[in-house]
Amino acid sequence: MMRKYLMHAGCCKKPWVVLWAAVVCGLSVSVATASEEASHQEKSATPDKRLLLIGGPFDFHPKGTHEFMAGMNILSKLLEGVDGLQTRITNSEESWPEGPAMIDSADAIVLFREQGARWMQQKTDRLAAMERLGKRGGGCVALHFGMGTVDPKNIDRFVALFGGCHGGPDRKDATFSVKALVSESQHPINHQIRDFDVNDEFYYQLKFIKPVSQIIPIVQARIEGNMETVGWAWERENGGRSFGFSGLHYHRNWQLPEYRRLVTQAVLWSLKLPIPDDGVNVDLPGKFLELEE
Repeated sequence: MMRKYLMHAGCCKKPWVVLWAAVVCGLSVSVATASEEASHQEKSATPDKRLLLIGGPFDFHPKGTHEFMAGMNILSKLLEGVDGLQTRITNSEESWPEGPAMIDSADAIVLFREQGARWMQQKTDRLAAMERLGKRGGGCVALHFGMGTVDPKNIDRFVALFGGCHGGPDRKDATFSVKALVSESQHPINHQIRDFDVNDEFYYQLKFIKPVSQIIPIVQARIEGNMETVGWAWERENGGRSFGFSGLHYHRNWQLPEYRRLVTQAVLWSLKLPIPDDGVNVDLPGKFLELEE
């Protein structure tokens, strides 16, 4: 009877029925608005991920090689449009007194400088900050000489954080024209990356964490008759993620979309940020890829 009455009342369009309908509609709008506001507040309450790009000063290599700060500027530009990411670039001069605090405030770091494994351990407070980053599950990315050390004493603690190192008197490196092979095509880092040809100086026969089965080969190349891993991913026991790539000696290789996508997606993976199945857009105007005269 109640249902019939209300239907009848609606047909008669009594004034109080119209008022009741308006109240109900208004309530619905208010509930929807409140829900949207709550969702917005929840999203706003989620802190952005903070990425620290650690470049390095000039290390006396020829122009066009070991262009650490120029490379960090390109990477920063590639990550500019990523939602929920704050990126900061620093030039890690030898003293770098503000460094440990910067590392402590970061969710992930990218190390691209001369002898990164040695540099990491030159100052006790710097080493402590790096190891704190690892213990709290922070992302650790090393590019080219960022994974390097001449003195073998710096290898073990670097490997414990990054998974691999180019170091010691038996370290291997040379310039090759090779086909870079995508080893794990289904891995998020390799989304929309296919095998490609490149000329670069690669480090190889790297020192990896034991057992080496923990390391996921991401990019490999046949060097001196052996299949060498030159790019890898490693998920540490505490869930932290590490990535290394031994190429990028030559600045010109940033012009390769495969290189830009590889490094950009590796950084996002290390931060546990989503990577689209069709890959991150890594298109950049040519002026951003060229060295300043």
